[in-house]
Amino acid sequence: MATTAELADELLDLIFRNSPVGATVVGVTGYDHLLADHSRAAEESQRALALDIAERARALPADDDPVTRAVVVQQAGALVDWLDARQVEYTVTDLYVAPASEALTVLPMTVPSGPDSEQAYLDRLAAIPTYLRTVAERHLEGAAAGRTPVRHLVDNAVAHLDRYLGAAEDPLARPQGGEAFTARRDRLLASVVRPAVAAYRDVLASLAGRPEDRVGVGLLPGGEEVYAALTRFHTTTSRTPEELHRTGLDLVAALAEEYAEVGERVFGTGDVAEVFRRMRTDPELRWGSAEELLGAAREAVARAEGAAPRWFGRLPGQVCRVEPVPEADAPGQPMAFYAPPSLDGARPGTYFANTHRVEERFRYQAEATAFHEAVPGHHFQFCLAQQLTELPALRRFAVVNAYTEGWGLYTERLADEMGLYSSDVARLGMLALDSMRAGRLVVDTGLHAHGWSRQRAVDYLLEHTPMARVEVENEVDRYIAAPAQALSYMVGRLEIQRLRAAAEGALGGRFDVRAFHDLLLGGGPLPLAVLDDVVTAWVRELS
Repeated sequence: MATTAELADELLDLIFRNSPVGATVVGVTGYDHLLADHSRAAEESQRALALDIAERARALPADDDPVTRAVVVQQAGALVDWLDARQVEYTVTDLYVAPASEALTVLPMTVPSGPDSEQAYLDRLAAIPTYLRTVAERHLEGAAAGRTPVRHLVDNAVAHLDRYLGAAEDPLARPQGGEAFTARRDRLLASVVRPAVAAYRDVLASLAGRPEDRVGVGLLPGGEEVYAALTRFHTTTSRTPEELHRTGLDLVAALAEEYAEVGERVFGTGDVAEVFRRMRTDPELRWGSAEELLGAAREAVARAEGAAPRWFGRLPGQVCRVEPVPEADAPGQPMAFYAPPSLDGARPGTYFANTHRVEERFRYQAEATAFHEAVPGHHFQFCLAQQLTELPALRRFAVVNAYTEGWGLYTERLADEMGLYSSDVARLGMLALDSMRAGRLVVDTGLHAHGWSRQRAVDYLLEHTPMARVEVENEVDRYIAAPAQALSYMVGRLEIQRLRAAAEGALGGRFDVRAFHDLLLGGGPLPLAVLDDVVTAWVRELS
């Protein structure tokens, strides 16, 4: 009988073979020569293996590393839910959640560090034609079964590929190496990769697509079951779309009181609609240049790094780099995202800030976004997880969005406790991002469970958040393209806050916030039910 650690390694290998680019993103080597096999046969094989691993894990003795065993069971089930959603068939967008966009966004981040990694990158480039043909076949298979993509997202994806094909400098030529590597890379790009991208682009352009009033996955054949599976995957809970929808409505209503309080100090008015109007229209609250935005982000990260030792015992071994989203990718990307460091240190942890149409973006969001994406948010979580070498690798690299994004959102409020916000204007940014994540519960479930149109989702966020229209539209398109992923943020934060409040209540003066944060970050990404067990056991030991 395999041990828990052996099953964890077996499952992680399966997960990374399902998503080898994901392995590259988190810095795990050994998969850098691969692209995912999106064929039905491969996915059916992966599903059967995941079910087998879960069954063997459940049969293990109760005292054999229960936390890791619980993670194995949950992650195996999550992989089954992911595969059952058949997203490759209908996910066509310029956002990195789609197969082609993922490759064009992530592969340029590769940092070859020697002959083996150079060869791996060349092998991956050579695999692109087969990869894109398989994806195109799945799109056509899905369309024949009524699982069609959304028309305007198809148009966005075609425009993204057109930008790639028309770029003066190929983004896939960004990874640098020796002279022989460079020559082979450029030949592959010219004779293999670019023709394959052009052929895939033509397939996308030929696809029929759903109109903007039928964008939800719930409207596809079997869509209700698909959305339920993706909700389980992203939240690691059994909470229903209807429950999450109501939670979002309640949170949006509660935030109005905070907007009134801070708005009175900043603008001299507590009227929320007027606060939103001023936040959207005051030219002083907009960026003047990309350099100004990036400078503010770097200052916020540096300030957070300086304060962190008072709130964390565990600290990352490296600082976080801040860079702009590459110009060719920026139109379809969110306002910011984080890329973890590679394990060999060749690629640092990097916070990417989107400077596309920078004059339309708001300066008050910079600090809260930096705290979420960088310090003490994702940079702390990912770097510290990588340092947990005493744990099975699955515990360090499991995909648990509710934990990861819940932590990021928790740190936006934590930053206020830490005294990191420079002004009430920056606190308005904290509230703006809070209302966006609360609005996600309403809008994501509205789109995919209640049949909302794209316009209804846009209108809701414009009414209940101060976000700019460009950001609202990008956000809504993201929710359409990645059903249920947006639910993970607020679900995770609410659970972390609940666990902290329960621990403070039980321990009283013995509660140590540094120890609590170290506990949360010291076990790797955990499904929320498992995190509850870990915190409960910690409180019991200290009581």
